[in-house]
Amino acid sequence: MTVINTNIKSLMAANALSQNGRAMQKTMQSLSTGSRINQASDDAAGMSIRENMTSQINGLNAAIRNANDAINMLQTADGSMNEVTDMMQRMRELGTLAQNDTYSTAQKQSLDDEYQALLSEIDRIRDNTQWNKFSLLTGAGGEIGLTNAFTFQIGANAAQTITVTIADQGTTVTGASYDNLAGTDLTTGTNAQSAVSALDVAISTLNTNRSLIGAGINRLEHAINNLTNVAQNATDSRSRVTDTDYSKATADLARQQIIAQAATAILAQANQQPQTVLSLLK
Repeated sequence: MTVINTNIKSLMAANALSQNGRAMQKTMQSLSTGSRINQASDDAAGMSIRENMTSQINGLNAAIRNANDAINMLQTADGSMNEVTDMMQRMRELGTLAQNDTYSTAQKQSLDDEYQALLSEIDRIRDNTQWNKFSLLTGAGGEIGLTNAFTFQIGANAAQTITVTIADQGTTVTGASYDNLAGTDLTTGTNAQSAVSALDVAISTLNTNRSLIGAGINRLEHAINNLTNVAQNATDSRSRVTDTDYSKATADLARQQIIAQAATAILAQANQQPQTVLSLLK
């Protein structure tokens, strides 16, 4: 049927040109942003997956930072305990010397002077070792309250934690027994013998506490390795969901540009067809 008012061929060409134009616009946006999904309509399911994975990845990266901070905190405590260990070893050496009667009372007093100075320094280190404004070795906790159990968030989700206890280094049972040392001296051989016995207990307990901290550090290091691996693979998976595949996108753009040119030419021809009706009117 030959008609003029309704040009179906022209409408079809215009519709195809419009659809191709929208597809080309999305492709060009994808190429310019580097992201395949720039709005929900691009891929509704893919957008949901991307946002969930982004939350997971951000949480994992934050957990890695948390674990590294935790390691630094525990290493601070262990470094202080290491100094205390060295001083206790020296104090024990002095105590062993003071038990020998080859030293006079005045000489034992000199040994005790050094012993007491080291004991005072041990107390000072215990009271002044801090991390982020709270004490590590007293159980005081500072701004986080009275505690010696520290909980570290080392996962992307709630309740994925590790707890490490830094015992109060002034207690007589669970700590390093700095107090089983209070009142000890080396002024006599008998006193020196008691001091050495107290030091043996203190050094043994201090070693136990340092072992717990060392185990916590090792655990955190393994956690960091695992978190890094999970975050890396999650990032790779998210990339496949959301990032632009430039090889495919450039091929699509070339195809769409050719289709746009062809559709424009077809539309022009379709618009010329009604002109043939004039030949019927001659």
